[in-house]
Amino acid sequence: MNKPSPLLQVRDLVTQVATPEGARTVVDRLSFDLQRGETLCIAGESGSGKSMTVLSLMQLLPKNLARIAGGSAIMNGRDILKLSESQMRSVRGKHIGMIFQEPMTSLNPVLTIGRQLAEAVGDDSGLSGEAMRKRCKELLDHVQISDATRRLTQYPHELSGGMRQRVMIAMALAQKPEILIADEPTTALDVTVQAQILALIRKLQAEDGISVIMITHDMGVVAEMADHVLVMNKGKTVEYGPLREVFHKPKDEYTQKLLAAVPRLGEMTGTDKPKRAAEAKSPEPEKAPAPVLEVENLVVRFDIKGGILQRPIRRVHAVEGVSFTVNRGETLSLVGESGCGKSTTGKALLNLVPWNGDIRIHGKSTKGLSRTAMRPLLRDIQMIFQDPYASLDPRMRVGDLVAEPLVIHGLASGSELTDRVEYLFRRVGLSADQMRRYPHEFSGGQRQRICIARALSLSPKLIVADESVAALDVSIQAQVLDLLQDIQNETGVSYLFISHDMAVVEQISHRVAVMYAGRFVEMGTRRQVFENPRHPYTKKLMDAVPVADPDRERRLFMVNDGELPSPVKPLDYVPPTLTRTVLADGHTIWR
Repeated sequence: MNKPSPLLQVRDLVTQVATPEGARTVVDRLSFDLQRGETLCIAGESGSGKSMTVLSLMQLLPKNLARIAGGSAIMNGRDILKLSESQMRSVRGKHIGMIFQEPMTSLNPVLTIGRQLAEAVGDDSGLSGEAMRKRCKELLDHVQISDATRRLTQYPHELSGGMRQRVMIAMALAQKPEILIADEPTTALDVTVQAQILALIRKLQAEDGISVIMITHDMGVVAEMADHVLVMNKGKTVEYGPLREVFHKPKDEYTQKLLAAVPRLGEMTGTDKPKRAAEAKSPEPEKAPAPVLEVENLVVRFDIKGGILQRPIRRVHAVEGVSFTVNRGETLSLVGESGCGKSTTGKALLNLVPWNGDIRIHGKSTKGLSRTAMRPLLRDIQMIFQDPYASLDPRMRVGDLVAEPLVIHGLASGSELTDRVEYLFRRVGLSADQMRRYPHEFSGGQRQRICIARALSLSPKLIVADESVAALDVSIQAQVLDLLQDIQNETGVSYLFISHDMAVVEQISHRVAVMYAGRFVEMGTRRQVFENPRHPYTKKLMDAVPVADPDRERRLFMVNDGELPSPVKPLDYVPPTLTRTVLADGHTIWR
């Protein structure tokens, strides 16, 4: 039986970018086939050439900075790499649609969703007025966005992350393309929303018969979605073949390393300690009578003002009545979806947002303290933010950035300061000669190590790590997680680890608190929460985690599974009282 002709046949694609040293090849003789109705996943770490590959196919490379230096891409008998810009306009959207990684930067903030969908449908559709509105509503219905008529009049900032990504899918499908390119479509999404988006893409693929090229560094997503897998490293193909062959019999050492670095939910079953602590057989964190951090009935609310006099008209209930403690040498993880209040809780600890309740650091309350009075206490609590590049001043050398907290607190100067910074660089796996470089000269993983060094500079007792590995590739993520745990085992530092990645949380935590709509719904030891979850929301989070196992039956996840309730309430809103149940072993559930 003859094998059907590929819908897209790419051969020996070469893409180069201009550098001060001359042209550099970022896609090096790449070849693959895409069959009708199948999903090809292109996997690899950041900088491997994944996105440059699809930008080349779409001819969306930045002018004067990058060019296609060779190869072909045959679709419907035409080499789309040889088409002029005017010819490519008829290919983009009509034959190949594309979903970009970050919907908030891809959508125009000053245009309504309906207006942007109409632009995607295009003037050559012959639709206008009511007919165009009907078509746009059909597209939103097709991607299962609730209350589509109202959504057409809203702006991007009024939608959740999951809804914005669905709008991007609707725009990509507006002209019924044959191929859908999805460039990291779920990287910034929580596991439940990610599962909904992946299920939606599978559903639309089955209904419309489209082919999908999905770019991702998440091997769990690859296992959930792919028919064939292409693994890239430094612009080259290192592995290419059917899904199960690549997962079960990887030929290349890079693919083996990539698969080994994937955190797998459940691999810590039967152990009481975090992964590195269990390997090192280090002692349990101290059960000190005076914890490093005590939080009681933390409440964070923000007024929304309006009208001519700009008086409060509504209120955001970001955090409602949260209480917890963190002991020396312990990692307490806060997990939940975006908007549940995790990051706001972390910011309140450092007085970065207004709050009510009581926060005590080493038994001393921070309530009502001035900035000057807070300064000595802030030596004991530091923060690592999600985006290391946004956290580092691009105008300063990284050595000066790490030294800055020591200078501000007057703890070191001269050669003593230099020695301390050099030690911190070595401690996080960087060399002293890198101190004179600027942030843009480092990779994402290296920048996050610099942020860790900066947080460690004051020898804090507690570090708030806010989604500190969310944007990192799995291999870099594993290195940073190992580093954080090794530092904890050696110094006894405590972590408040904020994340939506349940597999990562399982590896690093002593205790876990699950947040939903500004409140805790479950809290217990790592083993209690992961091996015996009691709250339905906790079970839902775990069910949504993609599993890097191609033999596991692909889940029929509920696509339209609802959004988190809005934290915006009327001024007279009174939060409902939850019933707290503490089991004999300390496992706590709120309902």
